[in-house]
Amino acid sequence: MDPAATADPGSSSSSTPTLRKRRISVDTSRETAPRPEPEEEGSMAASAPAAAAAAARRRDLEAAGEPMSPAGRLFREKHFNCYIVAVIGLGTAVDVAAARAGMEATLVRHPRFSSIQVKDDDARKNAKPRWVRTTVNLDDHVIVPYLDPAATSTKPDQAVEDYLSWLSTAPMDHSRPLWEFHVLNFPTSEATATVAIRMHHSLGDGVSLLSLLIACTRSAADPARLPELPPAPRRAGPVYARPRPPLSAGFVAFALWLWSYVVLAWHTLVDVVCFVATAWFLSDPRTPFMAASEGVEFRRKRFVHRTLSLDDVKFVKNAMKCTVNDVLIGVTNAGLSRYYFRKTSGSNNEGKKSQNIRVRSALLVNIRRAPGLHALTEMMASSKNNGAKWGNLIGYMILPFHIAMHDDPLEYIRQGKRTAERKKASLEAVFTYWSGNLIVKLFGMKAAAALCYGMFTNTTLSFSSMVGPAEKVEFYGHPIVYIAPSVYGHPHALTVHYQSYTNSIKLVLAVDDAQFPDSHQLLDDFAESLRLIRQAASKDDKKKLDQHSFFGTM
Repeated sequence: MDPAATADPGSSSSSTPTLRKRRISVDTSRETAPRPEPEEEGSMAASAPAAAAAAARRRDLEAAGEPMSPAGRLFREKHFNCYIVAVIGLGTAVDVAAARAGMEATLVRHPRFSSIQVKDDDARKNAKPRWVRTTVNLDDHVIVPYLDPAATSTKPDQAVEDYLSWLSTAPMDHSRPLWEFHVLNFPTSEATATVAIRMHHSLGDGVSLLSLLIACTRSAADPARLPELPPAPRRAGPVYARPRPPLSAGFVAFALWLWSYVVLAWHTLVDVVCFVATAWFLSDPRTPFMAASEGVEFRRKRFVHRTLSLDDVKFVKNAMKCTVNDVLIGVTNAGLSRYYFRKTSGSNNEGKKSQNIRVRSALLVNIRRAPGLHALTEMMASSKNNGAKWGNLIGYMILPFHIAMHDDPLEYIRQGKRTAERKKASLEAVFTYWSGNLIVKLFGMKAAAALCYGMFTNTTLSFSSMVGPAEKVEFYGHPIVYIAPSVYGHPHALTVHYQSYTNSIKLVLAVDDAQFPDSHQLLDDFAESLRLIRQAASKDDKKKLDQHSFFGTM
């Protein structure tokens, strides 16, 4: 990657990092087909033609490549040229040779990470891009930038932020597999070193890519095994096909079961109508969070993060009898409200209390089960597809947030719980996935991209949350301190992401650098909101215990 070609035009030459690639000779050759097993002498002559034909078919399929999914093609469009940036804090300095050897044994062998996007240059009207395998040269992907030593020693956190911000404007070479491994080998306030893995979103959805990165790690307690993930939550609700009650349960139970599907159908219909209206004309009110002008997807982003206590989130969850995601939605309600009312401090408090502003986020939903770590490990070990589902199988959902001033901080959690429960009783994400594919087939990718662009520009922010390892892990022998993924390239000025890891949750904000010069204050608002909610939940829990003790003595 040429720094002169990728520097942001608006930045001064002194702030543009110089990239230096450390060239360490690593053999990237690998077998493209499994070695044939020896056969018995009598059957060798008879099976040779069949084996040759099978090998020829494999070569033809590999040369032709695998067609890109509609969602993967969407991420090639002008207004959705999206990239995922996974920032990983490490507990030791990066051993670049060890990291390269680890990537050679894992990422480089993954079908997507060793393929390029090819589109036929023939006269076919509907020629579609394909994934075609290629040889990976790690010198093109492992990047060690040279940064100003004064900046990295006096303000290391700022140096990491500035580098990632610059990276959000740097193009990626599409003649190579679309991923990069950036090494920032200096200590910050949280970690001894930092690596940033930048991946084009067409490689896969966030859940798949995070699962792949976790499959490249090993347990710190036992480096011979894969890390443990938290158990999947037991989901309940009409979306997840409640089993039909037995006849012995009676008519009322059967009627309630049927009614749950009526509710599901009604909620889905309402959500679909709102989604279509949003794509065409239904826009959120103007707030400090909405993109200030068109073209925000092309502007420089800044990635900031803050570590929150997972124990605090779970305490609130248990006190309010809800889920972790309900709490995170409630904390987002509170954090956005706190920031908004400080920015609009000219109005009186009584007027503020009467305000209830509804803004909406675009939420990408993975509509299939995430590939298992063992399946991904086997895929990388064999460098071939092994049946593990991969790619961008995602639908869209519009998730509302409420900006309001509540005397009781727990009201934000109650509102978040109501919002989440309402969205669970809808097939909006499934409908948008299948309808999006249908639009692509009937009207082409440009029409589907136009509808998605309308949905994004008429909503205020993007929101997501993902679950990480439940124990300390090592990344190619380097202990991980934190994981902070985010995304850029879509038409929102604010993206909120939560990522759990062991006993913490990383809050990651991707913001328009010019529109949010006080992005760290916004982080403070989220952290303070969680503190106040945790405090209120503790008091509420104590009050319930006191009441229980009082009634227990009667």
